Amino acid sequence: MNFVQPIRDRDQILAIKKYLKEKNERNYMLFVLGINSGLRISDILKLKVRDGRRPYFSLRETKTRKQKRLDFTPLLKRELSKYCEGKEDYEYLFPSRKGVNQPLGRSAAYKILKDAAQHVGLEEIGTHTLRKTFGYHFYRQTKDTALLQEIFNHSEAKITLRYIGINQDSIDKAMKNFNL
Repeated sequence: MNFVQPIRDRDQILAIKKYLKEKNERNYMLFVLGINSGLRISDILKLKVRDGRRPYFSLRETKTRKQKRLDFTPLLKRELSKYCEGKEDYEYLFPSRKGVNQPLGRSAAYKILKDAAQHVGLEEIGTHTLRKTFGYHFYRQTKDTALLQEIFNHSEAKITLRYIGINQDSIDKAMKNFNL
C-alpha cells in the first residue's frame, strides 16, 4: 500500500471540486463529504441517503467498532441537502452503477480520486487523502491536536500529527533551510 498525502493547497482542493462537479455530482459529493467529515472511506461508502438528511453523522466505525457522532459543517449540510433531493432514504448516498442499490466500491472511489488528482497534477493520492485533508486543514485552522486525535480515534497525538502530514511539513521545511 502506498503512503498518501493530504491535499495541502486550497487552490488544488477548489480545482478538484470544480472538476468533479462538472463531471459527476456523486463523485463531487464523495469528495466534499470526505474532506469535510474526516470519516474513513469504508464508513462513507456505507452511508445511506437518510444519513445525509440529518444534521450530523451517527455511526459505528467499521475499523474501530467505536460509536461516532459528528455534526456536519455548514458547507456539508448545504451540499448534502441539495444532493439528497429526489432520492429515497434507503438508497446508498454513493451508489454503484453496477447492480441495484449497491454502494460504490472502494476501488471505484480510488479511481475517481486518482483521476481528479491527475487532473490537477497531484501524486501520492488515495482514499485516505480525503480523511488526511480534513485533518490537515482542521489542525491548521484550530491547532487543536487533542480534539483532532479524538475525532480520528487515535491513541496518541504524535500518531495524529504524523498521519495528517504535519511532521512531513516540518521535515521539508528543515531540509530547505539546512545548509552544510
